[in-house]
Amino acid sequence: MKKYICLPCGYIYDPAVGDPDESVEPGTEFQDLPEDWVCPVCGEEKDKFAEVEE
Repeated sequence: MKKYICLPCGYIYDPAVGDPDESVEPGTEFQDLPEDWVCPVCGEEKDKFAEVEE
């Protein structure tokens, strides 16, 4: 599973963890997040994220 980083604040969305505060289950791929999901740290939208190169 690919991780994605919020470019403005550096938060990394890890699909293995999900986003429990927003009821996003572990195992949810970034592209499967709800359209209205935003960064839990700074509130930026999904288009401000980039794939993390590992």
